[in-house]
Amino acid sequence: MEVLLQLTLLVVGFVMLIKGADWFVDGVSGIAEKFGIPQLVIGLTIVAMGTSAPEAAVSITAAIKGNAGITIGNILGSNIMNVFVILGITSVITAIAVQNSTIRIELPFMIGISIILLACGMTGNTITRVEGILLWGFFLVYLGYLFQAAKQGITEQPEEEKQERIGKLILTGVIGMILIIVGSDVTVDAATALATIFGMSERFIGLTIVAFGTSLPELVTSVIAARKGKADIAVGNIVGSNIFNILFVVGTTALIVPVPFSSEFLIDGIITILAGILLWVCVWKKKLLTRWGGCLMLVGYLVYFSYLLIK
Repeated sequence: MEVLLQLTLLVVGFVMLIKGADWFVDGVSGIAEKFGIPQLVIGLTIVAMGTSAPEAAVSITAAIKGNAGITIGNILGSNIMNVFVILGITSVITAIAVQNSTIRIELPFMIGISIILLACGMTGNTITRVEGILLWGFFLVYLGYLFQAAKQGITEQPEEEKQERIGKLILTGVIGMILIIVGSDVTVDAATALATIFGMSERFIGLTIVAFGTSLPELVTSVIAARKGKADIAVGNIVGSNIFNILFVVGTTALIVPVPFSSEFLIDGIITILAGILLWVCVWKKKLLTRWGGCLMLVGYLVYFSYLLIK
């Protein structure tokens, strides 16, 4: 009965996270569009942060509850899943065009901070508060870059269009954020309880169950965006989400409490870096993630998941 109860709570938590992220993204991206902010910038910032809100809420809540060990597994697992599974599935459905700035700047930056995270974790097996400050420093630099990109691409909208439905969009965003916060609390408690019952490690739970649950908003958002022809949002969502996960989520969690980084995460960290490099190589020449590239991504995740099962 206890297992059934915790599984039910886990599902309820995931539903709240997904629905909350969906409403949050609708609200904040709707507001951004009314102010003429370009699709790519919306994808890299508001949509990416909105779909990463579950990871942020789960990791920070886990740290406050004394389960910070789930943080690294959640973030590495989510980042691997975002590239291999989310972009894999999305590009199998429809080929995704990739902006030149994403190839030249955002993807290399994502790979670079993945290397920095691994280096921080492997020196002392802990992400310290000082390293949390370092990650936040990079986050501020990233926000500065996005601010400049937004300034260059912004277009003016008529005042009456700005005012239309703004109140509704704000309310949608607020309700979405509340659902995310409550859902994250339920998810962490249920996942931790299941880990204890089945004798699973926090690492495995974080890399698989929690990572999949918190990555569902990225999957839904990217697939819908790609099918609607908004590829900038689809790719920007994933790249921005991965950057946000490392710099903001891990950085903030480390400021609250030092985050354990087990030596077992070495392979997962390397896979995170290799996933980014594979994505970069696939889109470098044609500026397009094709269906073949998507299949390659999915095969990459199958190999990684097989490793987790054997491990």
